Amino acid sequence: MHTVYRAENLFDAHLVKDALEAGGIPAFIAGEYLTGGVGQLPAMDYIAVMVPESGLAEAGGIVREVEARLVEARQAIGDELPDDPLAAPC
Repeated sequence: MHTVYRAENLFDAHLVKDALEAGGIPAFIAGEYLTGGVGQLPAMDYIAVMVPESGLAEAGGIVREVEARLVEARQAIGDELPDDPLAAPC
């Protein structure tokens, strides 16, 4: 198995895994259950999406596409947030 993506959180890891599987590439999330072991501490560099050697070449393009969409989505959300987070309605 080869690591094709290091995730900041489980949501991102599952988005990449689902996109790979939709593209016909089997994928596995390594470290998914380690996040519970670190408690309230941020889980940095524990979560990785892995694929077998047979899907490695094709996986790179899919991962780049998901990463680009994540960046776009985060920028769109950031543009909508007020400068003062306390001023936002609940």
